[in-house]
Amino acid sequence: MKQAISTSNAPAALGPYSQAVQVGNLLFLSGQVPIDPATGSVVEGGIQEQAHQSLTNLKAILNEAGTNMGAVVKTTVFLKSMDDFAAMNEVYAQFFQQPYPARSAVQVAKLPKDVLVEIEAIAVL
Repeated sequence: MKQAISTSNAPAALGPYSQAVQVGNLLFLSGQVPIDPATGSVVEGGIQEQAHQSLTNLKAILNEAGTNMGAVVKTTVFLKSMDDFAAMNEVYAQFFQQPYPARSAVQVAKLPKDVLVEIEAIAVL
């Protein structure tokens, strides 16, 4: 049985999907873009500010589910430009500790609201 997880501390879904879905002891978190939930706007700045907000949004959803970033076992990072990889990685390292989650990072043609980054995750509860 699946259960939707939702919090006002992360941006509301931009379409017909859940912020996260729990199935048993697995939590699947939808991709988070750098929208400030307080304003509903994309955060100002470059890749580091946007990566920080995307990860902050993931953290808020994890907290709502009763867990934290340490429970994340897999992430996927979607970047508008792979040239931003190193700068994104600096921010990413601030949110995770060893053992780090498995991760994929890919460059995509376009992201919602024309942001620079979107990050999704899978966690074990």
